[in-house]
Amino acid sequence: MHTDLPNGGTAAADEPCDLVTVPARQGLEAVDILRRGAARDVVGPVIHDGTCDTLGFLVPPGTAQGWDVPGSACTRTDGRGLRIPAEPPVSGSGWLLPPAEDTPVTDPAVLRVALDQAARLIEAADNCR
Repeated sequence: MHTDLPNGGTAAADEPCDLVTVPARQGLEAVDILRRGAARDVVGPVIHDGTCDTLGFLVPPGTAQGWDVPGSACTRTDGRGLRIPAEPPVSGSGWLLPPAEDTPVTDPAVLRVALDQAARLIEAADNCR
């Protein structure tokens, strides 16, 4: 089953996923890194909370089991909870990058590298002050 999106695309609404949450600054850097990289198509849906304090990357189910990236958390659903919805799954949140059929979720290995690089960039920028 696919869900029509406001932008004319569709998303696989029945796809289960886990959710990696990170501080917004690191998440935005990671999104930029992923979108500028050689594999620009690897970033899936990304949500932001209502206050824009955190970003959430939708990743394949089971990711939480081995997730150990400092400064982030991964919520496990085991395919029973979070599904890729047309609307953001958390009340008061919004899509930074809405679901698209060609990239249903973000590859966790690629996300891990981008988050690590983002953390190093932020640390370097903060130390230049």
